[in-house]
Amino acid sequence: MSDVVGLVLPFFGLIFMGFLVARITRQPIEALGWMNTFIIYVALPALFFQLLAKTPVEKLTEWSYIFGSVFSTYLVFSLMFVGSLILSRGKVAEATIKGLAASYGNIGYMGPGIALLAFGEEAAVPVALIFCFENTIHFAVAPMMMALAGSEKVPPVQLALGVVKKILLHPFIISTIIGVAAAYAEFRPPMPIERFLDYLSRAAAPCALFAMGVTLALRPLKRVPTEIAPITALKLIVHPLICYVVLSWVGNFSEVWLFSAVLLAALPTATNVFVIAQQYNTWVERASASVLITTCFSVGTVTALLYMIKTGMLPPDLFP
Repeated sequence: MSDVVGLVLPFFGLIFMGFLVARITRQPIEALGWMNTFIIYVALPALFFQLLAKTPVEKLTEWSYIFGSVFSTYLVFSLMFVGSLILSRGKVAEATIKGLAASYGNIGYMGPGIALLAFGEEAAVPVALIFCFENTIHFAVAPMMMALAGSEKVPPVQLALGVVKKILLHPFIISTIIGVAAAYAEFRPPMPIERFLDYLSRAAAPCALFAMGVTLALRPLKRVPTEIAPITALKLIVHPLICYVVLSWVGNFSEVWLFSAVLLAALPTATNVFVIAQQYNTWVERASASVLITTCFSVGTVTALLYMIKTGMLPPDLFP
């Protein structure tokens, strides 16, 4: 148990430190802008490139792994979306945000840090693949569903071009593509550039987790949604369970790859869900509450999951 505590304490400790410092200093949320820019445009892309470029290219085309992970996420999304659609009598926009809150995990800020800490550098490739493909689909699904709801007042062609632009110009996805190309070409940067990338990569996880804590502190809990119980259960328990079963069924993956996907599925609601809610002015305060509450509960659920993995209570393959 002490090993698991040693894993999660620095991780959640950085989030708590950001939360505490934000409460003490009372800086406006806009003050976080340049740190977020550094994390999104510099540190995490450097981390993804550096680790992917060193990976044998055959490991980057595990399509059954990608399918299993994405299918699990959107099965959870569908459960919440359909349930909400029935209860709200056809409010597609609200049901979309609730579905994202139950399925869109914080795989960008939290994913690389906790997976690399728990499983080592071998986890970098599955984390990058999951991030790249799941976010590509998230970027497409959100505007498409909002257009269906009538919230997106743009022509279909402009909507499609906006989605493609958002996908292709995202720095994480650009760095993933360049990293895969470097792996295919067996390219290695010169030593000074390699050291520079390593320096940037080391800053990625601490800065991302601290920034997340600050964000949680500066978005106070104003309105707890009545749907918080199913959202929390689906995101923190059902999602990783489905991911574990599906990936065990569709392929024979290494222990690190399987558990990396399950761990990412167990992460709390992404702050991007709040951003999407703000963009479409739908379910905004309750989306913020979902991020905060699932993050608080994830301290216990993620610790329990890592304990089961590290002690062997969770077998590395459900269908050996």
